[in-house]
Amino acid sequence: MNSENFPSDVEQAEKPPTVLTSEEKTWGMLCHLSAFLGYFAAGLTFVGPLICWLVKKDTSKFVDHHGKESLNFHLNVLGYNIVCIAGIFLSCGIGALLVLPVLAALHIYVMVIQIVAGIKAHSGEWFRYPAIVRLIT
Repeated sequence: MNSENFPSDVEQAEKPPTVLTSEEKTWGMLCHLSAFLGYFAAGLTFVGPLICWLVKKDTSKFVDHHGKESLNFHLNVLGYNIVCIAGIFLSCGIGALLVLPVLAALHIYVMVIQIVAGIKAHSGEWFRYPAIVRLIT
């Protein structure tokens, strides 16, 4: 595994060993894919990644990284949802004509990108979601 696979914010001294266990890869994948369970719990997609991250963050830098990335991503998505729903109410429902297609596209993107992230994590690659605000560092 070469240095291109590591995110730029991971310094040379902090890089974990090049060999990851299958358990680390599985937990990294679960950090991303556990968000699907949140769709059944009123859109709380950040709960699954939060639980995975809290359980394994101290045992593996790889899982810690993937847990934080997934949690940050889903907190951003939650914020986008709140803004969109507020826009619908503030426009007395007229904004729904614009906002509902945007929300549909957003959630299709969310599903696709978290599957990609889960596959990358299971392959042992470091993955960073594009264009998000990283609240948890």
